[in-house]
Amino acid sequence: MQPNTKPARLPLNGVDTPNLMATINFVAGQPELAKFQFRAHNEWIEGTHSKTVMNGFFGAGNEQKHEKPHYADADHPAILCGADNAPTPVEWLLHGLAGCLMAGVANIAAARGIKLTRVKCSVDGDIDLRGILGISDEVRNGFQNIHVSFEIEGDAPAEKLQQLVEQSRARSAVFDVLTKGVPVTVGIKTIQ
Repeated sequence: MQPNTKPARLPLNGVDTPNLMATINFVAGQPELAKFQFRAHNEWIEGTHSKTVMNGFFGAGNEQKHEKPHYADADHPAILCGADNAPTPVEWLLHGLAGCLMAGVANIAAARGIKLTRVKCSVDGDIDLRGILGISDEVRNGFQNIHVSFEIEGDAPAEKLQQLVEQSRARSAVFDVLTKGVPVTVGIKTIQ
C-alpha cells in the first residue's frame, strides 16, 4: 500500500514548501526517520543565572548539528532575587509554546496555499509563587493556566485562517507536552 503523497506547492510565507512536502512524503514512507532527540546543555553562572547551549541532536537516523551552536540564558528579575540577565525559565517555556504554534501556522498555511500577511501570538501564563517558594503545598509550582491568543491575517476567509491555528495547536509538540504531560527523569552525579 502506497503512503498518501501530498501535491507539491511553491515556496510560500518564507517556508520551503516543496521541501516540507517532500519531507512529509519521505517520512511517511520510512517512519523510522521520524525519531528525533533534541538536547539542551545548561551550566550555572552565578545566582539564578545560567546558560544553555543547543548544538547537536539526533534525527533522520543520524547525529546532526545545527549550523552553529545556539545559546539561551536564563535568570530571574531582581524582584525574584536574580540579576535580570535574561528571561526566566517559565518565560522561555511560553516562548517555546509561541514559537512552536507560530511555526505550525506558517507551515500549514504554506502547505494549504494560504498567503499570510500578518500573524501575532501572545502567550500569558499565570503562576502563584507560594508553590515554588514552599509557602503552600496546596498551590502548584508551575503555571496555573496559560492563555494563547492569535491575530492572523491572510488571503483566505476567516474560517480558513482559524483552521490554521487550530491545526497548529493540534500538531504542536510543545502544546502536547504542556497539556498531556511527559515523563521526566532526573539523574544526579555528585563530584567531590
